Amino acid sequence: MSEQRDVVVIGSGHNGLVAAAYLARAGLSVEVIERNDVAGGTVASEELTEPGFVHDTFSSWHPLFKLSGAYAELGPELEARGLTYCETPAETTANVRGDGAAILAYRDPARTVEGFDAHDRAAYLSEMDRFGATIETVGQLLGTELYSAGAAKLSFRLGRALGRRRGLEFVADIASSARSWFETRFRGREIADLYAPWALHTGIPPDAAGSGFQVLAIAGSLHAVGLPVVKGGSSGFVHAFERLIADHGGHVRTGVEVERILTRGEAAVGVIAGGEEIGARKAVIANTTPTQLYGRLLPAGAAPAEAVRQGLRFRYSPRAGMQIHVALKAPLRWRDSRLNQVPIVHLSDGVGSVALACAQAAAGLLPAAPTVVVGQPTVVDPSRAPEGAAVMWIQLQQVPYAPSGDAAGEIDVGGGTWTAALQTAFTERVVSALEPHVENWPEVRGASAALSPAELERRNPNLVRGDIYAGDCELGQTFFWRPLPSYGAHVTPVRGLYQCGASTFPGPGLNAASGRIVALRILGGDGQLARAAQLLRGLRPARA
Repeated sequence: MSEQRDVVVIGSGHNGLVAAAYLARAGLSVEVIERNDVAGGTVASEELTEPGFVHDTFSSWHPLFKLSGAYAELGPELEARGLTYCETPAETTANVRGDGAAILAYRDPARTVEGFDAHDRAAYLSEMDRFGATIETVGQLLGTELYSAGAAKLSFRLGRALGRRRGLEFVADIASSARSWFETRFRGREIADLYAPWALHTGIPPDAAGSGFQVLAIAGSLHAVGLPVVKGGSSGFVHAFERLIADHGGHVRTGVEVERILTRGEAAVGVIAGGEEIGARKAVIANTTPTQLYGRLLPAGAAPAEAVRQGLRFRYSPRAGMQIHVALKAPLRWRDSRLNQVPIVHLSDGVGSVALACAQAAAGLLPAAPTVVVGQPTVVDPSRAPEGAAVMWIQLQQVPYAPSGDAAGEIDVGGGTWTAALQTAFTERVVSALEPHVENWPEVRGASAALSPAELERRNPNLVRGDIYAGDCELGQTFFWRPLPSYGAHVTPVRGLYQCGASTFPGPGLNAASGRIVALRILGGDGQLARAAQLLRGLRPARA
């Protein structure tokens, strides 16, 4: 082979960068290979609309990374290389109903409950306390290979702390829906209105099994760290990782696609990228979906037939994502002025409307009243726009990949592809939802750019059919069964080949968990993840 590395990483999504950083920092020679011209996967910033307006393409908010083991261990070195977070001191999120009623959440739980029904205030604080008592161990479990001795020890610790009765209740909570959490814990509708849209950010509807625990975790994380954003745009996150990897002798190569993984016997030994063979002495890490890994990258016969079958049957969500980015001549001036400083405002009529829009999208229809996620990044980081201006980040998570109709009967979907006309018509439906709630809309509207499900897939092949979570997150395809039912681990059936990314446990979100799990597995082996992590914490940083 013309070149040799210790480890080759396919794809520069944040988990690929995290894995490469750990491995390079430990002294291994690492090469990350990225098909796009810039690294980062779904972490990117661009001037999509007008010069001087920086928009986060794809993801934007980093609470999960701020809470991650990777940030705890790598944070100081990343900050030395330019990573700076802008924090949310008070308000975090809000929901506005069609009638204008708004409910807000704050970093301070006690301030948050002031807006709730009087009967629900103590119940909500109790839920937060109860969740807080387990979050340290649960967080460690979500950052550990489930098929490992370390996970068994953590599970035993959690079970002993909870006891049999509380332990059974905890398991039931994990499997329950968000709607169940709202209806069995609280009397008023405020908490359901506030957090039902957040179920979508976990990749599942509020009626889906498992969404209740996920929403509870989101509520806790918002209180813990708010909604931080990277100063100047999320690309600063990527650049800091690139510098960290390079300072330890690694390399991130962009604009080159990996065509195939090379195998010898039952082991992965390298890749072919851009027509060039690159050997991997220790490991190949695929930051890809299972359908890519088993359907395109691995040669026939390299993996067991059952693994290939399961990999090709990996399911993607029937609900795609879409984004709309808008340059604003001035910040939004909400009719409820409390919303002017809220980083993320949802427009929805609560759990019923969120569930209905999910069902319409899954049925192939443009939702009549989609749940609109209005992000106001310049509230947290004014540097992203010229003085006096702002940017708006709209995310939609209930869009059909190939529309067969319109639930409102107003938009002609044509042949079911996202033409420019269809994209414009649906964009207008979405942004018109702002008008009843924003005093200066549409006067402040500047240039806009919409990324349809098809465009998201074109930009990133991991977003199959516009699935922004790189795989359906329903209960049967998570935890032990992600990425594959019989191979639910980051260690693949091919020796020396590992998989990380949103398609693997613990799933989507900027949590850095799977990249860290894979790196520590390569460094420490079975049963030695904690010792490897301890070793890495003690390493001195290289030059900044």
